[in-house]
Amino acid sequence: MRVAVTGAAGFIGSHLVELLLSQGHDVVGIDNFEVGRERNLPESSRFVFFHIDIAAQPDLLVRALKDVDTVYHLAARADIVPSIELPQRYYEVNVTGTLNVCQASRIAGVNSIVYAASSSCYGIPDSFPTVENAEIRPQYPYALTKRLGEEIVLHWGMVYGIRTISLRFFNVYGTRARTSGTYGAVFGVFLAQKLAGVPYTVVGDGSQTRDFTYVTDVAHAIVTVGNQGVTNNIYNIGSGNTVSINRIVQLLGGDYIYIPKRPGEPDCTFADITKVVTDTSWKPKISIEHGIELMLDNIDYWKDAPVWNAHSIASATKSWFKYLA
Repeated sequence: MRVAVTGAAGFIGSHLVELLLSQGHDVVGIDNFEVGRERNLPESSRFVFFHIDIAAQPDLLVRALKDVDTVYHLAARADIVPSIELPQRYYEVNVTGTLNVCQASRIAGVNSIVYAASSSCYGIPDSFPTVENAEIRPQYPYALTKRLGEEIVLHWGMVYGIRTISLRFFNVYGTRARTSGTYGAVFGVFLAQKLAGVPYTVVGDGSQTRDFTYVTDVAHAIVTVGNQGVTNNIYNIGSGNTVSINRIVQLLGGDYIYIPKRPGEPDCTFADITKVVTDTSWKPKISIEHGIELMLDNIDYWKDAPVWNAHSIASATKSWFKYLA
């Protein structure tokens, strides 16, 4: 098929592009490099790239999606702190941008849209593992805008007859995880600290657990669910397990310090993946031990990433503590 990936130069998007090409598809990549990196893009005669801002260039989106069967919509702004500080940009990209992708897909005659949603929509859940019909409680603008994007995609599917799927990702990690100047994902922080030979900054007492899901498992989930005929549905995508931050530090090896616990964060994230495993042929394969081995084998990717310490983290997260406390 001819398929399109928005956010093709990003962390998950670039792995998805590689998988789709390996399966013989012709791939249209869309990105504006606001978050993604050009070096993440493949060199292939079956890959065509369009430099498009999905929030500002809807007409170019329509052209890019000509003759495309399926759109995998991953382009988004992520992270908590910048969403608190720049809520309008998050709305523009994650909500208006998603609306533009849906409308361009409808005009171009796209058959299906697979949307990358976020488990952050659950906020601090009441029970674990968390099921898809758990109460929606977004705690910050990133979570809200990703949830609004999900509603738009599913609504477009209902009204305009486009096959739509929304996948709520849990704590995706792996090679090519973002290395921007924004304080965010734990592995990006820890791997840069490991390279620099400084202590890991563990939030709280490190007993909090996360459902870390390896990026290639996520890419396979996106393609598998997209190909299996299910429609207008929501699925959690997780590892089927949960692990503490203290265990992550142990696996990485090295010294660590503890920094203040952050407000608005759950003590646990843990996906109930019964629904996706039952409805499709997908199952996660990469254990946390193997995933960390793969990242350490490619640790040079984080050599240019910012090295955080307790002081710089405190400065970067002032807005977090101010508004989410």
